[in-house]
Amino acid sequence: MAFGNVDNAYLALSGAVDADIVRDERMARRTTYRIGGPTALFVRAHTYPALVRIVDELRRQGVPWVVLGKGSNILASDKGYGGCVLTLGREFSRVMLGEDGLVTVGAAAPLTKLVTDALGHGLSGIEYCVGVPGTVGGALAMNAGSRREWIGRTVESIVTFRPGEGMHRYAGSDIEWGYRATSIPSSEIILEATLRLTQSTKDAVSHDMNERLAKRRTSQPIGQPSCGSVFSNPPDRSVGELLEGAGMKGYTVGGAKVSPIHANFIVNTGGATAEDVCTIMREMQRKVKEIYGIELRPEVKFLGF
Repeated sequence: MAFGNVDNAYLALSGAVDADIVRDERMARRTTYRIGGPTALFVRAHTYPALVRIVDELRRQGVPWVVLGKGSNILASDKGYGGCVLTLGREFSRVMLGEDGLVTVGAAAPLTKLVTDALGHGLSGIEYCVGVPGTVGGALAMNAGSRREWIGRTVESIVTFRPGEGMHRYAGSDIEWGYRATSIPSSEIILEATLRLTQSTKDAVSHDMNERLAKRRTSQPIGQPSCGSVFSNPPDRSVGELLEGAGMKGYTVGGAKVSPIHANFIVNTGGATAEDVCTIMREMQRKVKEIYGIELRPEVKFLGF
């Protein structure tokens, strides 16, 4: 079911802005889970003027919208989404290296590109992002990392777009960085960030990245469709260990399965539906609550539910 006047928005924007605009794009094509029905409108804005006009038109037509990066932490409904899924394109994908370890990077740049460019210049500070899917904007929005290392620590400044107002710049120190959370309003679109990295050597950075990548390959189901970690770690506990202790490894519903490698990953073994994943998540929460008295909080974001 579409919300607002999607047809009018589509007609007004098609061919009028520097953007790719598609009707009824299946979210299974746009998420790492390979799950999800059609979104009424899918738009990739390539320039800032295009983004402004797109958002203004969506608001004018009453069409709700959400921003998507690579869809690496999204579970999209089997029924799809009745609004517009908005992504950033060409102008927002640049990585520019300056002096003194400063790197200005667009929100649409893949984390893999940022990591590769940092390695190429012997810059240290984001080694923990190696092997992590998604975009820089997504990593900033959720403060990607761990309890000991997170991307917010490297942020000098962030530029966002406030619909109806324009650009806004935050100093990194103006933002509250929490575990898997930031104080950046969800109503704003992250456009770019300037990070301060530390000069090191290519050999040292490469060695660190290779060690982390090797560990990731043995401890996570790399190469299988998933959304990454399903639940956030409770304070001072490992949610993976809690779920393993609850006997959830290998638990299967339809085409979805709790990974035998890491119990906080639900993988799509082929033909999984969003309902399959949700059924497993509810069982995970029930078992951990029953055994440990802990309420698990989803880390995955839901679209269209």
